[in-house]
Amino acid sequence: MTITSLVVCLCLTAAPPADDRPCVITVVGAPGTPEYAGRFKEWAHLWQAAATKGNAESIRIGEDEDSSGTPANDRERLRTALAEHSQPSGGPIWLVLIGHGTFDGKKAKFNLRGPDVDSSELANWLATVKRTVAVIDCSSASGPFVNGLSGSNRVIVTATRSGDEQNYARFGGHIAAAIGDTRADLDKDGQVSLLEAFLTAANRVAESYKTDARLATEHPLIDDNGDKLGTPAEWFQGVRATKKARDGTTADGFRAHQLHLITGATDQALSAEARSERDRLELEVFALREQKSKLPPDEYYAKLEALMLKLAQLYQAKGK
Repeated sequence: MTITSLVVCLCLTAAPPADDRPCVITVVGAPGTPEYAGRFKEWAHLWQAAATKGNAESIRIGEDEDSSGTPANDRERLRTALAEHSQPSGGPIWLVLIGHGTFDGKKAKFNLRGPDVDSSELANWLATVKRTVAVIDCSSASGPFVNGLSGSNRVIVTATRSGDEQNYARFGGHIAAAIGDTRADLDKDGQVSLLEAFLTAANRVAESYKTDARLATEHPLIDDNGDKLGTPAEWFQGVRATKKARDGTTADGFRAHQLHLITGATDQALSAEARSERDRLELEVFALREQKSKLPPDEYYAKLEALMLKLAQLYQAKGK
């Protein structure tokens, strides 16, 4: 892949929105038992707190009480919410799925109150959404959602690497806590990106199984380059992936590191247009670094210097 084509592919995810206020859609699925109901509610409230702090629009599905005795059709409420937020007139959509999942060998489903939703149905609903979308599926057996939902302008996070990991997943609690935890700010830039929350949560999941002396039954994945493969946390050093798929596909993680639910002071000082331009330039830097081994050193460093100067000028301009 040439630098030009790689930049074009990546920059499709950084189109400037008219209003960059994000929207958090938190879906709490069927809990099964009162014990899980309490945990899932707690996780949802952590996401709500982060959405409030980040001045995001918040839509909550699955938490209301249904006194009619009729199973709630949360599936239709989710479809409607996505349809109503499909136009490119807003910031990223954060779709957080909290609950249990199932896999029958063919289809992975997220368990809702009432009819469930499978990965192909959710993919159809998202097909018309013209905004950046981050799907954080915290359920068991969620791995197939990477393959089903991966694509341009998407970040997909799952609690498991396959549909066969069907035990209760702890990942949801850890990422809900990490998204608003300053200790998850791995690069110390004053804000926690989706990538940093993923890495922090995945590492805490692994540590919890070690502490309990139990074999890990969940292995989270992240995908943001559209290759439908996903990358595990252990492939990263800091916030950069140090391994690649065998076919040399562009590494995951860079776009996810540009998504922040709660922005820091530096980002808050930038306009929506400036942040979009910054993201575009950063993606060009990333694309250039991916091609470093194929370029003469003088050409590589000349192009890198030009991009870094543009970034410096952008930050300098914000104070004027």
